[in-house]
Amino acid sequence: QVQLVESGGGLVQAGGSLRLSCAASGRTFSTYAMGWFRQAPGKERDIVAAISWRSDSTFYADSVKGRFAISRDNAKNTVYLQMNSLKPEDTAVYYCAAVRVGRGGPAPRLEHLYDYWGQGTQVTVSS
Repeated sequence: QVQLVESGGGLVQAGGSLRLSCAASGRTFSTYAMGWFRQAPGKERDIVAAISWRSDSTFYADSVKGRFAISRDNAKNTVYLQMNSLKPEDTAVYYCAAVRVGRGGPAPRLEHLYDYWGQGTQVTVSS
């Protein structure tokens, strides 16, 4: 199994920045695509960004393009989400997720394709 633990959430003013981290443990010798999802109160969980094993394929939700950046360091078994120019609408619980893929596989965009999930970290953006 793979265990994922998010960190880096917190309270930030609009226009500020945060960097979320997701550390993986367990079968980290396997190749995984990684994704970030978020869920605001009373709303569905939506994809934020995703990245392939080789970091040659990424996806961003339209709402975060140009503001967020996903990256990973496979040697550290960690994926990051750099969030800049934060808006109150970014307030949500942010989850990282992983799915086993081949080394050359693209990053899935569909939530149901991800098998492993972290516990989530709260991001609150004040106006």
